[in-house]
Amino acid sequence: MLKMDQVHVIRHKVLIEGRSERSVALELGVSRNTVRKYREMSEPRRVVLAPRRRMVLERVAPRMEELLEDWSRRTTRKQRITGSRLHSELVSEGLEVGITTVRSYFREWKRQRQEAYIPLIHRPGEEAQVDFFEVTVEEDGTAHRVWKFVMHFPYSGRSFVWLYDRADQVSFLEGHVRAFAYLDCVPHRCVYDNLTAAVRRRVGVERVLTDRFQALVSHYLFEACFARPGEGHDKGSVESRGKGLRLAHLTPVPRGRSLTEIAESVLASVESAFHSKAGPKWEEELKGMLELPRFAFDPRSPEVVRVSRQAMVQVKGSTYSVPSRWKSLQISALIGVEEITFQCRGEEVHSRRVRRGKREILYSHYFDELARKPQAVRQVAPELLAELGEPYRKLWTMLDSRYGALETARLFAKLLGSVLDHGTEDVAVALEEALGAGRFDLLSLERPVEPSKNEVPEGLKEHEIESARAADFDALLEGSVS
Repeated sequence: MLKMDQVHVIRHKVLIEGRSERSVALELGVSRNTVRKYREMSEPRRVVLAPRRRMVLERVAPRMEELLEDWSRRTTRKQRITGSRLHSELVSEGLEVGITTVRSYFREWKRQRQEAYIPLIHRPGEEAQVDFFEVTVEEDGTAHRVWKFVMHFPYSGRSFVWLYDRADQVSFLEGHVRAFAYLDCVPHRCVYDNLTAAVRRRVGVERVLTDRFQALVSHYLFEACFARPGEGHDKGSVESRGKGLRLAHLTPVPRGRSLTEIAESVLASVESAFHSKAGPKWEEELKGMLELPRFAFDPRSPEVVRVSRQAMVQVKGSTYSVPSRWKSLQISALIGVEEITFQCRGEEVHSRRVRRGKREILYSHYFDELARKPQAVRQVAPELLAELGEPYRKLWTMLDSRYGALETARLFAKLLGSVLDHGTEDVAVALEEALGAGRFDLLSLERPVEPSKNEVPEGLKEHEIESARAADFDALLEGSVS
């Protein structure tokens, strides 16, 4: 196809200068047909001819369609069909066809099946998109993978971010509660993947929600919406934002003494970046949001567990001690993100959560048994003293140097009996006083405890009640016999 300036020269020579088509064609080195065409046309124009029949393609196209239909059900994202693989299969079946023809057909086959994306409109306060993303942090000098919870508001561009050890249901629910409380509002609907923390099963196009997620939705009264299975771009706003947050606020790998400290730092960075360029859109979002309920939802997961004879329970792969008086009972465990609360017969015990496969034993749960078992005190002395701290550790060292380990364990067993009666702190104060005076005997560590005084009703305070005597009861008994 000629360029525009060449067309101009041809038309000028023929129409203005009056030269023949033959002479112009010889001078410019083009055919007389070209000169004749541009005598009538003022610009280059491609003439689309009827497509030629492709005999080879027509012969192999049905077989290619069969193979593609069959193979498309037997592929994964990383084991997908290629034009070269399709061509080699056709050749192995004895079909003569060029690889260019196969690739061209396969390219058109994929294009026809591609989804056309619809440009969406996000209105203020109407929608938030939620997802988890895997990231790496350096916690207390150790690098490990954690999960980044992101709630993104497409209209204003604001995002809430928090970091969790696991992407389980408790973290999923706690992320919502934390985000709603931090932003002081609730969107009308939230969009999710079909994650197991929210969806128990799919029935056609409907989703059956898990009980705990349904409770969250009912508490905050927002609508839960879900993307099509395998179509993450249905919530492409949070997908894109999650990657952007990782590059802008978690690169290089963030450091901190704890995951909470790192999460707070990342959230502060995200908030600072948003407010530095925020316009009026967030204020518009707030006007369209739902109000927070009076009380926050409790995201902890309740679970019934059985206590062993060693007064230990297993929860989520970890082992915890509980008060020995709970042995062989069924108790309730409220499993949170960072803490587990055990409940039994009106009592509560809080325990820090540890990683899977670890044990967390507090020997304060066994004081009643240790007070009666000196050999057990000797067996667990290092762990017990680490838990009690000073001045108990100092006392053990001084007693051990004077009486030896066995006698020290016996004395400590008696001391733990006083701890049961008066509490760790009161006994520690008495120990400090005794050690300061240079005394070692346990009797000197006893501390008188003032009797508790019950409140007397106002109307009875003026009445004086005499103390009872045994003789009075004898007289009453004699009277009853007569």
